[in-house]
Amino acid sequence: MTTTTYVTRTAAGALAALLLLAGCSSKAKDSENGDNGKQSAGGIKTGEGISGKTITLGALTDMTGVYATLGKSVTQAQQLYVKQLNAAGGVCGYQAALTVRDHGYDPQKAVSGYTELEPKVLGFAQFIGSPFVAAVKQRVDGQDKGLVLPQAWSAALLGSPYIRVIGSTYDIETINAVDFLIKEKGIKKGDKIGHVYFEGDYGESALVGSKHMAKEAGLTVVEQKIKPTDNDMTAQVAALKQAGVKAIVLSAGPRQAASLVGVAAAGGFDVPVIGNNSAFAPQLLATQAAPALMKNYYVASPSLPIGADTPEAKKLVADYRAAYPNDALDNGIVAGWTAASAFGEALKKACKNKDLTREGVDRALLTINDFDLGFGPVQDFTDPKSASSRESVILQPDKNVTGGMKVVREAEASEAAKTYSP
Repeated sequence: MTTTTYVTRTAAGALAALLLLAGCSSKAKDSENGDNGKQSAGGIKTGEGISGKTITLGALTDMTGVYATLGKSVTQAQQLYVKQLNAAGGVCGYQAALTVRDHGYDPQKAVSGYTELEPKVLGFAQFIGSPFVAAVKQRVDGQDKGLVLPQAWSAALLGSPYIRVIGSTYDIETINAVDFLIKEKGIKKGDKIGHVYFEGDYGESALVGSKHMAKEAGLTVVEQKIKPTDNDMTAQVAALKQAGVKAIVLSAGPRQAASLVGVAAAGGFDVPVIGNNSAFAPQLLATQAAPALMKNYYVASPSLPIGADTPEAKKLVADYRAAYPNDALDNGIVAGWTAASAFGEALKKACKNKDLTREGVDRALLTINDFDLGFGPVQDFTDPKSASSRESVILQPDKNVTGGMKVVREAEASEAAKTYSP
């Protein structure tokens, strides 16, 4: 599950520099106070984020911005995981706690939220927003070294042993999306495809993928760069129609998806549109765009949907409904649950190693090469330079199924995705 008020890479670099300065001061205080390398009575090393009998994790989410629906689902799924983990005895005798901050997809709030929570948490089970994670990457890698499992899939986040993207990155996901258009929607050599994308790490990472696949397949990409505040896609649809594109890739948010697909349908522009994983919310099926979405819109996803026909999905649906009976089901639940579970698995392995410091948890995650929760692709976290999976599931909106999304192609890595090297 990223995206609005996108900061540019220059802004991200400036934010990172500010964070680095703030972090130096913070870490100096920690060392002076002797907070690192503590040891419990059971001989288990502990450090930041562990106090008394509690392990505190952080969640930097969007509850009020462009991804408010996603943020709420991700957060509640992680709170559910923590509740179940504690009910099962916790980790090494410690109970887990999740401290949540809403940044509203605002860069300043995201940075200040990280600065506030970083000294208090073991790591982050959630951090929504590729540009915001990129802004703190230098500090995470250089001195903080706390595990971050973001709800962001920019390829720019690869290479860090501490920031681990779960699933295929946007470039790989887009390669698989265009492969679907070629194999299932009749796109062929010589055709033009449109690509509407947010400025910033999310959209530009996805654009790399569409351009790579276009080169491989003999296609031409017609670009339409937009800002996250651009909610009316009329001009973009008109430009792509005039250019004669035969399909459209969308790397934006749910609002842009509804507008683009709805405007295209109203104008008789009958072409398939496929979005990245964060470009849909089931609430769109209650809008006037619903018929067009169910006819012509598809989504590339790093996992099976919440309504998948697997025992694990059915159990998660039942548990989530029991905990939050008044809330809708969407794929943010899967993303949140998966990240929390991966962090939990790392904690359990670190416990066995008697090292619950940040470094110990980081090392533990890097030993996991077969993480499988029953939602499709198996994740391999052992190589920080590579995506944990190159597979994508292709989904289609359907208001008659749980969570509003049905599977039209099972988890698969296209040949181009298998051989792709950024």
